[in-house]
Amino acid sequence: MSQWHHARRRWGQRRGFSGRSSARRKGGKHIPERWKDYLPVGQRMPGTRFIAVKVPLKTSFEKNLAPEECFSPFDLFNKLQEHNEKLGLIIDLTYTRRYYKPEDLPETIPYLKICTIGHQVPDDDTSFKFQCAVNGFLKENKDNDRLIGVHCTHCLNSTGYLICK
Repeated sequence: MSQWHHARRRWGQRRGFSGRSSARRKGGKHIPERWKDYLPVGQRMPGTRFIAVKVPLKTSFEKNLAPEECFSPFDLFNKLQEHNEKLGLIIDLTYTRRYYKPEDLPETIPYLKICTIGHQVPDDDTSFKFQCAVNGFLKENKDNDRLIGVHCTHCLNSTGYLICK
């Protein structure tokens, strides 16, 4: 498991990524476009260990949301517990760090950041990092049924592409 905590610092860091999104320059606490249109957590994909989720938002975003719209890292774990599922790894495919911090997650859940540019097909390097992370997780977690939670901003494009690839 310590391998994954080290991954918090190394994986997905590309040259040219400043950690600042264009939204931050516009004000920073804006809800991602169309984020409210999607369910927070999908269903476990049959025959896999994957579950797609939309990006959880740190509590500072809550002032821009109705209470029933809020979806924080804490809410993610509560929703999975309601379905008797446990998370074993979170793979964050967003190309920003503004939505939440890895420190907002329980220490017991490994987190992996793979910066993925939105609105385009993930490149081979991104696909390779994703596949290595998944294969490593599955190898280390043969004895349990924990899930790999994957998210981009809305849990659609990059998430779906990489899970299906």
